[in-house]
Amino acid sequence: MHVVRPAQRGGGRVGTGILGFDPALLRSIADRVGTPVYVYSANLIRAQYHALHDALSDVPHRICYSVKANGNLGVLKVLKELGAGADIVSVGELRRALAAGFEADAIVFSGVGKTAAELEDAIRTGVGFLNIESAAELDVVIAVARKRQKPSHVGIRVNPDVATETHPYTRTGEKTAKFGVPYDEVVAVAQRIAAEPLLNLRGLAMHLGSQITDVEPYHHGTVKLLELVTALRASGITTIEALDVGGGLGVRYHNEKAPSPKAFADAVAPAVKQAGLGLMCEPGRYLVANAGVLLTRVLYRKHSGGKEFVVVDAGMTDFVRPSHYNAHHDIVPLRDGNRPEETVNIVGPICESGDFLALDRKLPAVVAGEYLAVLGAGAYGFVMSSTYNQRPRPPEVLVEGDRYYVARQRETLEDLLRGEVLEPTTWYRA
Repeated sequence: MHVVRPAQRGGGRVGTGILGFDPALLRSIADRVGTPVYVYSANLIRAQYHALHDALSDVPHRICYSVKANGNLGVLKVLKELGAGADIVSVGELRRALAAGFEADAIVFSGVGKTAAELEDAIRTGVGFLNIESAAELDVVIAVARKRQKPSHVGIRVNPDVATETHPYTRTGEKTAKFGVPYDEVVAVAQRIAAEPLLNLRGLAMHLGSQITDVEPYHHGTVKLLELVTALRASGITTIEALDVGGGLGVRYHNEKAPSPKAFADAVAPAVKQAGLGLMCEPGRYLVANAGVLLTRVLYRKHSGGKEFVVVDAGMTDFVRPSHYNAHHDIVPLRDGNRPEETVNIVGPICESGDFLALDRKLPAVVAGEYLAVLGAGAYGFVMSSTYNQRPRPPEVLVEGDRYYVARQRETLEDLLRGEVLEPTTWYRA
């Protein structure tokens, strides 16, 4: 990949920076690469990783980055070099993690709907923890392992029936959720695994949800997992090495009270250590959300129906969180200057009324042509983008100090047509 240095800087700074980014550098990226564009800071990712790693220093642990939050290869490489493992939920993420250099043994593969082909890929690759999510899935895992005659390290993802205060779409640890083996079925599933010579049960896992801002559910879930460990040991199963305490640590987007790494560690580490086990966790958003911004350009100003509209070139196809989750992301202009504030709707170009980045938001009076930065866009941004309205997906840029490179090129109109045919070469009959 070609590395470029920022253009000559001019003008002042917006405050003291934008979440650790130099506004001049962001303007350079927008000028050179175009908008919309995602920008990630490698140093901010490293700082978040070290904060969590240091907080967990009293217990043997591995931080397995949740690839679904941001799967850019440049981002993955930064985390791999820090010593992180990878938490994945599809064979596509498996291939991506391997391409970024993660060792197979450092990969945790969860997911409620893994296909037989995906399970075969995971077993062939030798992932460190293949988390079983149902008795029916275990049937397929056993069949695949026997077919390949290859041993496999597995875990059991437990549904601990622990409630969390987060968005309903991202709660994954309650009894009614589709994820994990029901708590009262875990021992029976573990006994089936122990009876299969090709399977080695290495751990128990849970995942409580995403954007969790209270550490008490982690503690409650950890206690329930340890009760299962005690029951398994009593039944003669002594192969458990680690507990995977999953669930996304919340971050501060606007006015949330995000838990500190120390608070998380205090909630889970002592009990895990006392049980003689290692600890695994699966942060995604915590590591990358506030290490990323989405840059967009103001196209037009418009007054309609008593509302002031700021029309920008990024929409719900680029960043779906505001419309899908009603998520609040702070938005700031990159241009200096004291300007009066006004209440505006910041909307995109997509042909949907739900296409907005912010509604009724206070914003300095901006004009066409200037750049805005959508903050906290490093997680669940590009990975959830689409080509609806036949709009190419945006590029991704990784910043290292005062340098940056394009870690993913912008899609082209030709890319949108790739794989389609006008004239078929082969016809099939039922």
